[in-house]
Amino acid sequence: MVFDPVVLSRAQFGANITFHILFPTITIALAWILLFFKLRYNATGKAYWMEAYALWVKVFALTFALGVVTGVTMSFQFGTNWPGFMQTVGNIAGPLLAYEVLTAFFLEATFLAVMLFGMKRVSPRIHTLATVLVAAGTSFSAFWIIALDSWMQTPAGFVMVDGKAVATDWLAVIFNPSFPYRLVHMLLASGLTGAFLIAGLSAWQWLKGQRTEAVSAVLRTGVRLAAVLIPLQIFAGDMHGLNTFEHQPQKVAAMEGVWNTEKGAPLLLFAIPDEVQKKNLYEVPVPHGASLILTHDPNGTIRGLNEFEGQHPPVFPVFWSFRVMVGVGMLMLLISWFAAYKTRKLGYSLMPIGKNVLVPLVLMTFSGWVATISGWYVTEIGRQPYLVTGVLKTADAITAVPGGMIASTFFGYIALYIFLLLAYVRTVYYLASKGGATLKADPSLGGHHAVA
Repeated sequence: MVFDPVVLSRAQFGANITFHILFPTITIALAWILLFFKLRYNATGKAYWMEAYALWVKVFALTFALGVVTGVTMSFQFGTNWPGFMQTVGNIAGPLLAYEVLTAFFLEATFLAVMLFGMKRVSPRIHTLATVLVAAGTSFSAFWIIALDSWMQTPAGFVMVDGKAVATDWLAVIFNPSFPYRLVHMLLASGLTGAFLIAGLSAWQWLKGQRTEAVSAVLRTGVRLAAVLIPLQIFAGDMHGLNTFEHQPQKVAAMEGVWNTEKGAPLLLFAIPDEVQKKNLYEVPVPHGASLILTHDPNGTIRGLNEFEGQHPPVFPVFWSFRVMVGVGMLMLLISWFAAYKTRKLGYSLMPIGKNVLVPLVLMTFSGWVATISGWYVTEIGRQPYLVTGVLKTADAITAVPGGMIASTFFGYIALYIFLLLAYVRTVYYLASKGGATLKADPSLGGHHAVA
């Protein structure tokens, strides 16, 4: 059997980033949600907010740990699988990755210890400050990673010197044409992932009989956060799509399944792209829909894939990943608004919640993961055949390691990731089954603090 190193290395890195992104997507939002719990406790003195904090800070710590481990493994693959990447664009990628470590990772790792173990060892003010700094660190991390990924999509602020990219304007590198749209889109995706996680897990706790004020408060927080964020995400996604249409038209053509340049292109609700015949099978179109969305003109022109012969991404995975992302987003909109409507008069107090609200939320617990992964597949597969658009092709950065060796490590990664993912989900539900910490008064700290 012949193993293609390019295909296997792409699959291996794809599996790694798929697994890794699950955890930062949660921690970015969950840190800010924890800060909300802490501020609500500071403002109201109600113990159930700290009970909620005590549970979810454990989930945050577990998620952060797995994110760190998978992130380190992923960074090694720049050298083992893609040496040409760092050789060609390392002068830009290296500093951006270093800034992420210096301004984000150290901040998160240091003050997470205070969040976890400092409830009775530092003052409430310092503990709140630690939560603020961890939340800021998660967002700084997203900032730098999205800056690098966006630069790979829409490179700017550099020149090529002896085959290597050299920055000429770091502001242009960081704030490249797609960066603002990708950053907002990713932060909102994280917010939705965190919102549905806490709402879904709280709904599960409620169904299991944990009908406490803390569970009730967290459930409503998640529902209301999701209800607010999802329309913002739809708007941000539309803006992001328009930016992609301008700078990466071949990616949009793959997303929409447009093979020939046409005016009034339809929006395809369903189709099976056939790259051999260069057409779609079994189309279910909405006339003029794609042109209306992308050009705001029902007769607007969309460039087809045939204009980018040999320079466009594989169509099937991009086409269907986009539809999975949008479909999950529509479910998020319907379920979050329904749940927000049904609980609109209940406040944060302990009140009855019907199964018609709880069951859909439980089913949507990890829906943010599905939408985020689908969106990343659109983004990253849609960049092919380039690693850095117009600068470095994927095939030109590949390792010299034999394909058989890559295959053995690839399957090893897959087995390990499945085990860790199952262990993570099981542990999260175990923590939820135990609930938050108990609370007692501690006058020396000026109020109630959680005790593990």
